[in-house]
Amino acid sequence: MSSGFADLDDAFFRPSVNALTPYQPGKPVEDVQRELGLERVVKLASNEGPFGPFPAAAEAIANGVADLNRYPDGGAFRLHAALAARHDVDSAEIAVGSGADGCIDMVSQAILDPGDEVVSGWPSFPSYVIYARKQGAEPKLVPLVDHRYDLEALLEAITPRTKLVYICLPNNPTGSMNTTEELDAYFERVPDHVLTVVDQAYFEYIDRPDYPDAVERYLKAGRKVIVLRTFSKIYGLAGLRVGYAVGPQRCIASMAKVRRPFDLTTPAQAAAVASIGDAAELERRRAVNSEGLARLEVLLREHGFDPVPSVGNFVYVETGTDANELFDRLLREGVIVRPLAGFGAATAIRVSVGTPDELDFFAAALDRVLQTAV
Repeated sequence: MSSGFADLDDAFFRPSVNALTPYQPGKPVEDVQRELGLERVVKLASNEGPFGPFPAAAEAIANGVADLNRYPDGGAFRLHAALAARHDVDSAEIAVGSGADGCIDMVSQAILDPGDEVVSGWPSFPSYVIYARKQGAEPKLVPLVDHRYDLEALLEAITPRTKLVYICLPNNPTGSMNTTEELDAYFERVPDHVLTVVDQAYFEYIDRPDYPDAVERYLKAGRKVIVLRTFSKIYGLAGLRVGYAVGPQRCIASMAKVRRPFDLTTPAQAAAVASIGDAAELERRRAVNSEGLARLEVLLREHGFDPVPSVGNFVYVETGTDANELFDRLLREGVIVRPLAGFGAATAIRVSVGTPDELDFFAAALDRVLQTAV
């Protein structure tokens, strides 16, 4: 239904924006309940942790309610200081943003001009592509090999026009990772005119000797790299949107110039600061995720699927056909998963690790869906 408002032709807008396909988030639980009349809906679509904020973070949020009439600390001083201490770097080497996604946007705005090139594996996180195209830059997408980033092929795709190379570690949506040995070899060969962005949004879930801490191993060794982290996953703060980048001071200063004022709310800053340092809760959640990940892979195999082995809190599953078909059938059973056309994998879905009860619900829904399809 048209509002009758005076509108403008496409020619009025930037061509790079007209050509964009917006990021499509997972469907909210409330929308599915309302649209389909379902009493219970389980969301396993967006790689959120199944648990809420850490206890100290929940307390910090509650304690700050009375001050919500005031603008947030625009410089996020306490959060910058806490993250600098956490990584043993200077505060000027930390940029905070509205999720790691917000940091990707800042990197793109600060660095990319029309005609510049960005190299990334594909399928991978769509924001690398969307934010590059928004700036008029050209993404060069390198196919994965065995669902993993092909770092050799990434190097071969670099040209004199390349400014950024993204390495998603582990890769979203496939859950695969490159090893320390592979990353070492990449950094030995990457040209000096390129800035590498290592996206470690799922860093806290992984406890493997061959998985590198990119801040310690590469940034502190003098490599030209920005490392991304987030509080949206294991810390249970996806609804507050807190991410950050650790990188060279000039890169961080340039990102700060394009950051929106007050983009991190007061509760977000307080909750993030309060989340740092609870090693016991972090380890508990890591262990629960490990158990849930193993169970999710087993139940998918029991239903005839072949999930890609994952090190994150989600699994990637090829369906053999348009993934929207399975997505729609599961949706009607009250389970939201993620079809992956927007990530470059139109025949695959991604399923997040939930609580044991949520995985039981998913298994029962899968039973009904596959029986109906026979």
